[in-house]
Amino acid sequence: MPNPKITFIGAGSTVFMKNIVGDVLQREALRDAQIALMDINPERLDESAVIAGKLIQTLGTKATIETFSDQRKALDGADFVVVCFQIGGYDPCTITDFEVPKKFGLRQTIADSLGIGGIMRGIRTVPHLWSICEDMLAVCPDAIMLQYVNPMAINTWAISAKYPTIKQVGLCHSVQGTAYELAHDLDIDPSTLRYRAAGINHMAFYLEFEQKQADGTFKDLYPDLVRAYREGRAPKPSHWNKRQNNTVRYEMLTRLGYFVTESSEHFAEYVPWFIKEGREDLIEKFHIPLDEYPKRCIEQIARWKEEAKRYKTANTVEIKESHEYASEIMNSRWTGAPSVIYGNVKNTGLITSLPEGCAVEVPCLVDSSGIQPTHVGALPPQLTALIRTNVNVQELTVAALVEENREHVYHAAMMDPHTAAELDLDQIWQLVDELLIAHDDWLPQWARLDGKRVAAE
Repeated sequence: MPNPKITFIGAGSTVFMKNIVGDVLQREALRDAQIALMDINPERLDESAVIAGKLIQTLGTKATIETFSDQRKALDGADFVVVCFQIGGYDPCTITDFEVPKKFGLRQTIADSLGIGGIMRGIRTVPHLWSICEDMLAVCPDAIMLQYVNPMAINTWAISAKYPTIKQVGLCHSVQGTAYELAHDLDIDPSTLRYRAAGINHMAFYLEFEQKQADGTFKDLYPDLVRAYREGRAPKPSHWNKRQNNTVRYEMLTRLGYFVTESSEHFAEYVPWFIKEGREDLIEKFHIPLDEYPKRCIEQIARWKEEAKRYKTANTVEIKESHEYASEIMNSRWTGAPSVIYGNVKNTGLITSLPEGCAVEVPCLVDSSGIQPTHVGALPPQLTALIRTNVNVQELTVAALVEENREHVYHAAMMDPHTAAELDLDQIWQLVDELLIAHDDWLPQWARLDGKRVAAE
């Protein structure tokens, strides 16, 4: 059997590339893979090639590494396409997505998936994902795209809307990562958990969350989680992210009856109840980490510069198994050994209480036939109602992209729960104006204002 070809688009995301390649090379069926690295930044691409080469050296595999600046050439003959880029990067685009809204009194935590920051990132990102789809149809039409780019739901929806034949799945580690966190809070072994989750990316909920008992039965853990929160025993500080505090999610558990799978720092800006002008008491009570993402970006950039120096002179590199699904999907597709992952896919009646065609996050079976999403049915009505507030924003952003209709960018911002809770209509229009002008060269032509303000016309 030939060795698979795995192409990374955005391979300059070196830490992420290192984790995925490290996972891949530890699987027997994938250890001699052809790895194609593509990025527009030559320096970061060279760094990634060096790290990938040392992973191969450390593990003693026969895998090969080839670098590309040409996207189509990198994709030619690929079996798997891992997408992991950020259009506009931290500087200037992430800075813009935080600083301009802040002038209007609109504060954010992460701003990469929903809200005004997520909308703008979607408008910048989707055209580039579509260009990958075009090239895949030309040179690797049967490849599976493993899409790790935010805004995940907007991206997945937009790809399926315009390129329905592309085999794609949006991947996130929030479902499995949160399960480990909750096991940590309850002082139980994560391997004893059994759960089922569904919803949309960053707003999926555990419909069942149980622990296997000694007699083989399963215990519902929700009463224990609620009790631990009300007694002040949870949430515990995360042992892998010291900044993260899950107070927001536990509070929502007591209100909705279900635990959401994405972090409190994300969830706080998806709803209108936690970040409010003049309500610093809420910020303090729920430990809201405002402006978290820019701080993290700065720290990660500095940390990577130091790590890159060490890697360049080291003969071997440390390899740890990540919590990402990528290598599991590749192994199942390549060998036929079945696995179950949580993926973001087109809603084809999978969740009946959410709109047909939107991007949903559901359990998926993976084997030699590819990725097969499972039917969930209707969600509890309170979860459906909350999720729809986010789906509205995603739908309008995708409509703006597909129709090349700039007015829908304003409509998406107007419907965003957090933005609408803080700003009036004139402020929202002015904010979108300023962001479109500020991003300009990073936007598709139809979205550019060319220095003119819609609100003033």
